[in-house]
Amino acid sequence: MSEGKATVLLEHHLQALRLPTMLREYAPVAAACTTDKADYASYLLRLTERELLDRERRAADRRLKAARLPVMKTLDTFEFAAQPSVNQTLVRELMRGEYITKHENVLIVGNSGTGKTHLATALAFAACAQGRKVRFWTVTQLVRQLLESREDRSLQRLLTQLERHHLLVLDELGYVPFTKAGAELLFEVVSRAYERQSLLVTTNLPFEEWTEVFGSQRLTGALLDRLTHRVHILEANGDSYRLKEAKKERKRTRSRTKTSDQTPEEGVETTTDRGIIT
Repeated sequence: MSEGKATVLLEHHLQALRLPTMLREYAPVAAACTTDKADYASYLLRLTERELLDRERRAADRRLKAARLPVMKTLDTFEFAAQPSVNQTLVRELMRGEYITKHENVLIVGNSGTGKTHLATALAFAACAQGRKVRFWTVTQLVRQLLESREDRSLQRLLTQLERHHLLVLDELGYVPFTKAGAELLFEVVSRAYERQSLLVTTNLPFEEWTEVFGSQRLTGALLDRLTHRVHILEANGDSYRLKEAKKERKRTRSRTKTSDQTPEEGVETTTDRGIIT
């Protein structure tokens, strides 16, 4: 068989086997192995390692895309010093993802603007990197989707899709109260996840005020019973990041305005054409 025909067949087979990295890299790796005087086994090892690493990278990218994180935030950018109420030791322990293996839940409770969504996103990002299927929702978004699915008779399909994830992130519980139907559907999601999946919920409300959101004391009690059975609770009760930044910006604006409004003192002559003051 001629070299040209062998090359054509090789590339065809690599395409058919869905080995794009090996297709792209087989010639450069062969050249490198020739220079290094590596044997055939070493050549195949290098080539398959590149394919495997690239496949893992593509899978991680797909998981991140499917998770639909609102922003890409990691723990490295979270300012623990600005939120001393957050248990840093527990956060770093949760980053290892063992709670997902054990089907345990995480609740992040605290005031608005204290980094709850940042922590939830960082934990979701870490879970994706560990090979787990994650889906991020705001609670109002999920409830709206559940209600719409019930109307068009695709609710069971949506619930089945939710069950396929290792971790469901439910962000911003407590900002908008639910209708009776919405509360019941969210309870269905929590009930199905109980001891099968992990839920990560962020909320600005203490537990005793959840009834205001769900509208039913009995439903709220049943939901909390399932959610808190095996749970890690993080509290973020410091000042709002956004409020702090707004105050800093206001102070900087005032400082700039004050500087621009300053005029030369009376009795002082300026000679601007020579660049000196006398």
